[in-house]
Amino acid sequence: MTPDTLFQSLWEDYIHRLCPSAAKVHQLLEEDEALINDHIALRTFNLAPIGLDVLAIPFINLGYKACGDYVFESKKLVAKHFEHPDPKQPKVFISELKVDECSPELQDIVGKLAAQVHAQQMTGDTFLFSGRQWELSYQDYKTLAKESEYAGWLAAHGFGANHFTVSVNQLKAFDEVKAVNEHLRQNGFTINEAGGEVKGSPDVLLEQSSTMADKVSVDFSDTKASIPGGFYEFAKRYPQSNGELYPGFVAASADKIFESTDSK
Repeated sequence: MTPDTLFQSLWEDYIHRLCPSAAKVHQLLEEDEALINDHIALRTFNLAPIGLDVLAIPFINLGYKACGDYVFESKKLVAKHFEHPDPKQPKVFISELKVDECSPELQDIVGKLAAQVHAQQMTGDTFLFSGRQWELSYQDYKTLAKESEYAGWLAAHGFGANHFTVSVNQLKAFDEVKAVNEHLRQNGFTINEAGGEVKGSPDVLLEQSSTMADKVSVDFSDTKASIPGGFYEFAKRYPQSNGELYPGFVAASADKIFESTDSK
């Protein structure tokens, strides 16, 4: 695959399985040119054979390089972001849950999920948008989500982009993240207000916001239920002292963006 074909496959999975409302967001924001995707985000557990480093391999094979490390202590997460030499390609943000720091009950459930995955399933690149690779009961989902919304979401949905991100810098009709939020609100979307509707500031060179996740139907081993799926993010980057736009992420802001998939 090329970067373009990989992101197209991730996009197709995202809009059909995780965030059907993304098509409406496109309709509301697209102008003369196609929307620029600032970055995508992927989630995983820090267990073999599905850890962060495994998810990174297909991107590294396409020329991506690791550019930043992040820690989210309260959520028991770590993350890395990856950039391509071609700045037009989206950045990739991959996080993983530190399962060993969670309760014995969560460790037991997640350990059994990871044990259902064989290493050969995690080769190539199609696994990145392959969905759930394990059987999961609705009760186990609820148990995980009660302790960690992240763990519940990942266990239920498996592999796929939990969000794509519109680059606000390219928009002509809106030059502020807050204005994008208001436009979306007027069209029926709910904005994630955890930590404020706009996370970050010009001082940290990045502003972000996001919709709250779509509710999507998921087939569990014992029932079908509607739970939070994917969401859409909006990012505005500010120039560094060298004049180039800041390429990284701000942990304090990303921490609140994770809450876009909260069910509370």
